Amino acid sequence: MGVLRIMAQSEPRRLGVSVELKPHAYDPVTNPELFEGVVSRRVVAFLIDFLILSIPVLFVAMFIFVIGIVTFGLGFLFYGLLWPAMVIWALAYYGLTLGGPASATIGMRAMDIEMRTWYGAPTYFVLGAVHAVVFWITVSMITPLVLLVCLFNERRRCLHDMLVGTVVINNQARAAALRGTRRPA
Repeated sequence: MGVLRIMAQSEPRRLGVSVELKPHAYDPVTNPELFEGVVSRRVVAFLIDFLILSIPVLFVAMFIFVIGIVTFGLGFLFYGLLWPAMVIWALAYYGLTLGGPASATIGMRAMDIEMRTWYGAPTYFVLGAVHAVVFWITVSMITPLVLLVCLFNERRRCLHDMLVGTVVINNQARAAALRGTRRPA
């Protein structure tokens, strides 16, 4: 009896890991107001965010220039730290804003859009940072033509959205306003 118990315990066990494919949370056929005008709003939101990211970097660069003049060129060595600082600043910005309660950067909030996972969950810090990295890699390596992908799919997802599993939609307030102005067929 004891031998059978030991053999039963030594047999391979299932780990209990199951792959559950979740359906898309946002259907453009039943909820077209979630995707209406998102592409143009994303462009404006990107420009706002680019300004928010660039202005502090510009001030730091000017400060380093002044320090370089005052120190007879020695301070110009700080320009070597500017590139890593810019990357850290951008990752922190996108991670914190997209991973925040609004699931949107400041530019996206100004444009009333937000980012969600394809199955409807809010984004989180790592996903926001990875989204930014994948965006810059795809745009710099494959050219900005990857952004045209959003014009050829129902959910208006860009290539980098598809790669990281996100979708950008109008926020609830804007979607409700668009829903209210739509006339029934």
